[in-house]
Amino acid sequence: MSSNNPKRVTGIGGFFFKSKNPEETRNWYNKHLGLNTDNYGASFWWKDNEGKDCMTQWSPFQEDTKYFQPSEKEFMQNFRVENLEWLLDELKKEGVTIVGNMETYDYGKFAWILDPEGNKIELWEPIDEPLK
Repeated sequence: MSSNNPKRVTGIGGFFFKSKNPEETRNWYNKHLGLNTDNYGASFWWKDNEGKDCMTQWSPFQEDTKYFQPSEKEFMQNFRVENLEWLLDELKKEGVTIVGNMETYDYGKFAWILDPEGNKIELWEPIDEPLK
Protein backbone atom coordinates (compact mmCIF):
# COMPACT_ATOMS: atom_id res chain seq x y z
CA MET A 1 0.00 0.00 0.00
CA SER A 2 1.46 3.32 -1.07
CA SER A 3 1.77 6.09 1.50
CA ASN A 4 -0.28 8.29 -0.89
CA ASN A 5 -3.32 6.05 -0.43
CA PRO A 6 -5.98 6.80 2.19
CA LYS A 7 -5.87 4.95 5.48
CA ARG A 8 -7.96 1.79 5.40
CA VAL A 9 -9.36 1.50 8.94
CA THR A 10 -9.26 4.59 11.15
CA GLY A 11 -11.06 3.22 14.21
CA ILE A 12 -13.84 1.09 15.58
CA GLY A 13 -17.20 2.32 14.31
CA GLY A 14 -19.30 -0.05 16.34
CA PHE A 15 -19.88 -3.41 17.88
CA PHE A 16 -23.21 -5.11 17.20
CA PHE A 17 -24.40 -8.36 18.74
CA LYS A 18 -27.50 -10.54 18.87
CA SER A 19 -29.60 -10.52 22.02
CA LYS A 20 -32.72 -12.42 23.15
CA ASN A 21 -34.09 -9.17 24.55
CA PRO A 22 -32.27 -6.04 23.29
CA GLU A 23 -34.30 -3.67 25.49
CA GLU A 24 -33.55 -5.66 28.64
CA THR A 25 -29.90 -5.90 27.61
CA ARG A 26 -29.65 -2.12 27.02
CA ASN A 27 -31.31 -1.47 30.38
CA TRP A 28 -28.91 -3.86 32.17
CA TYR A 29 -25.86 -2.14 30.67
CA ASN A 30 -27.35 1.25 31.58
CA LYS A 31 -28.08 0.27 35.19
CA HIS A 32 -24.98 -1.77 35.98
CA LEU A 33 -22.27 -0.28 33.76
CA GLY A 34 -23.60 3.24 33.29
CA LEU A 35 -23.91 3.16 29.50
CA ASN A 36 -26.06 6.05 28.30
CA THR A 37 -28.41 3.88 26.26
CA ASP A 38 -31.26 4.69 23.87
CA ASN A 39 -33.29 2.57 21.41
CA TYR A 40 -30.14 1.92 19.35
CA GLY A 41 -27.72 1.09 22.17
CA ALA A 42 -25.02 3.50 23.31
CA SER A 43 -22.88 6.04 21.47
CA PHE A 44 -19.33 6.74 22.59
CA TRP A 45 -17.86 10.09 21.52
CA TRP A 46 -14.13 10.58 21.23
CA LYS A 47 -11.61 12.73 19.35
CA ASP A 48 -9.34 11.46 16.60
CA ASN A 49 -5.68 12.43 16.19
CA GLU A 50 -6.68 15.68 14.48
CA GLY A 51 -9.12 16.59 17.29
CA LYS A 52 -12.24 15.83 15.22
CA ASP A 53 -15.30 14.50 17.07
CA CYS A 54 -15.92 10.81 16.28
CA MET A 55 -18.53 8.29 17.39
CA THR A 56 -18.49 4.56 18.07
CA GLN A 57 -21.81 2.72 18.41
CA TRP A 58 -22.58 -0.26 20.69
CA SER A 59 -25.87 -2.00 19.82
CA PRO A 60 -27.68 -5.18 20.80
CA PHE A 61 -29.84 -6.51 17.94
CA GLN A 62 -32.79 -8.88 18.09
CA GLU A 63 -31.46 -12.48 18.01
CA ASP A 64 -33.32 -13.25 14.77
CA THR A 65 -31.92 -10.24 12.89
CA LYS A 66 -31.04 -10.81 9.24
CA TYR A 67 -28.67 -7.82 9.29
CA PHE A 68 -25.60 -9.97 10.02
CA GLN A 69 -26.26 -12.38 7.13
CA PRO A 70 -24.68 -14.18 5.39
CA SER A 71 -22.61 -14.57 8.58
CA GLU A 72 -23.94 -17.06 11.11
CA LYS A 73 -22.07 -15.34 13.95
CA GLU A 74 -23.70 -13.64 16.93
CA PHE A 75 -21.83 -10.37 16.36
CA MET A 76 -20.73 -7.93 13.67
CA GLN A 77 -17.90 -5.41 13.82
CA ASN A 78 -18.08 -1.98 12.23
CA PHE A 79 -14.86 -0.23 11.25
CA ARG A 80 -14.50 3.44 10.43
CA VAL A 81 -12.68 3.99 7.13
CA GLU A 82 -11.27 7.05 5.37
CA ASN A 83 -12.39 6.53 1.75
CA LEU A 84 -14.89 3.71 1.30
CA GLU A 85 -15.13 3.75 -2.50
CA TRP A 86 -11.34 3.54 -2.87
CA LEU A 87 -11.14 0.81 -0.20
CA LEU A 88 -13.86 -1.29 -1.86
CA ASP A 89 -11.94 -1.13 -5.16
CA GLU A 90 -8.76 -2.26 -3.39
CA LEU A 91 -10.54 -5.06 -1.54
CA LYS A 92 -12.12 -6.33 -4.78
CA LYS A 93 -8.64 -6.44 -6.38
CA GLU A 94 -7.41 -8.40 -3.35
CA GLY A 95 -10.20 -10.99 -3.69
CA VAL A 96 -12.14 -10.00 -0.57
CA THR A 97 -15.84 -10.98 -0.61
CA ILE A 98 -18.05 -7.90 -0.84
CA VAL A 99 -21.63 -8.36 0.46
CA GLY A 100 -24.33 -6.28 -1.23
CA ASN A 101 -23.90 -2.73 -2.49
CA MET A 102 -22.56 0.41 -0.85
CA GLU A 103 -25.29 2.51 0.79
CA THR A 104 -25.18 6.26 1.48
CA TYR A 105 -26.94 8.14 4.29
CA ASP A 106 -26.68 11.59 5.90
CA TYR A 107 -24.25 10.11 8.46
CA GLY A 108 -21.97 8.34 5.98
CA LYS A 109 -21.40 5.54 3.49
CA PHE A 110 -21.63 1.85 4.38
CA ALA A 111 -20.47 -1.39 2.76
CA TRP A 112 -20.02 -4.96 3.98
CA ILE A 113 -17.35 -7.61 3.52
CA LEU A 114 -16.61 -11.11 4.86
CA ASP A 115 -13.41 -12.11 6.61
CA PRO A 116 -11.86 -15.57 5.98
CA GLU A 117 -14.03 -17.13 8.73
CA GLY A 118 -17.29 -15.75 7.32
CA ASN A 119 -17.65 -12.89 9.82
CA LYS A 120 -19.56 -10.02 8.28
CA ILE A 121 -17.77 -6.69 8.73
CA GLU A 122 -19.45 -3.35 8.21
CA LEU A 123 -17.26 -0.60 6.77
CA TRP A 124 -18.35 2.97 7.50
CA GLU A 125 -17.03 6.19 6.00
CA PRO A 126 -18.55 8.39 8.69
CA ILE A 127 -20.07 11.81 8.74
CA ASP A 128 -20.32 12.19 12.52
CA GLU A 129 -21.94 15.64 12.71
CA PRO A 130 -25.57 14.54 12.00
CA LEU A 131 -25.31 12.00 14.85
CA LYS A 132 -24.77 14.60 17.60
